[in-house]
Amino acid sequence: METRVLRYFLAVAREESISRAAEVLHITQPTLSRQLSQLEAELGVTLFERGTRRIRLTDEGILLRRRAEEIIGLIDKTEKELTEQEALIDGRVSIGCGETKAVNVLADLIESFHEKYPNVTFDLLTGTADVVKEQMDRGLIDIALLLEPVDIGKYEFVRLKEGELQQVLMRADDPLTQKEAVCPEDLKNLPLILPRRRNVQNEIANWFGAYYQSLNILFTSNLPTNGAKMVMKGLAYQITVQGASELWKEEKIVGRPLTPPIVSNSVFAWKREQPFSLAATKFIEHIRESL
Repeated sequence: METRVLRYFLAVAREESISRAAEVLHITQPTLSRQLSQLEAELGVTLFERGTRRIRLTDEGILLRRRAEEIIGLIDKTEKELTEQEALIDGRVSIGCGETKAVNVLADLIESFHEKYPNVTFDLLTGTADVVKEQMDRGLIDIALLLEPVDIGKYEFVRLKEGELQQVLMRADDPLTQKEAVCPEDLKNLPLILPRRRNVQNEIANWFGAYYQSLNILFTSNLPTNGAKMVMKGLAYQITVQGASELWKEEKIVGRPLTPPIVSNSVFAWKREQPFSLAATKFIEHIRESL
């Protein structure tokens, strides 16, 4: 017997009418009648005496009603206790991440997790993937949201499906804003701000090709926010991921994707065989289930 069918049976016993029970259960009357017939066939007994105006329980139906109320009551009580137990979980989950579009996914995960575990709080460390990974290796954070390329061979991880494009940031009044995408030749003689991470610089160097050796690199920057302030002053053009410019107003700073495109993926990562707090363990489970 399925608990769903037992709930159907109890609704009919309570309403003394299949039509009224079907309305309460928000299912069709034929569906409910079929479920009850299958239940009687499964048990090999008649549960109802069907009259013209209402139906009554047989002796077997009265016995099943008593037992069904006990079963459903116990199930509801157990589910309520488990829910309350989970709601009591508290603690802090420390997460490291960069200034990327993937942080939107992190925000969604925290929102849905907080609905289930309202007593859990979060500590957010913002830094490059190299800095965040170092903090995780030292045990100072539980989970890292890392922008590739990054070595994740020694971690458990979940990779996000959607990649993130590299772009160039410029002032809104810059002539390059007229282009839909920017190629290496467009930037070869312009002052640039490149990411500080060596792995990312290597990708950008490959993208520039022969132009890379003669580039005018005015700054390197570990995070895009301060670099964007330099862009707003007209000092340079910044190459960074698209998610870094979501909060900037387009009347001040505009981003244009690189062509050919450079796509970077993000991963949620955590140390293998690492003892975590219950709150961190639950959040890792939430990441796996959601992604």
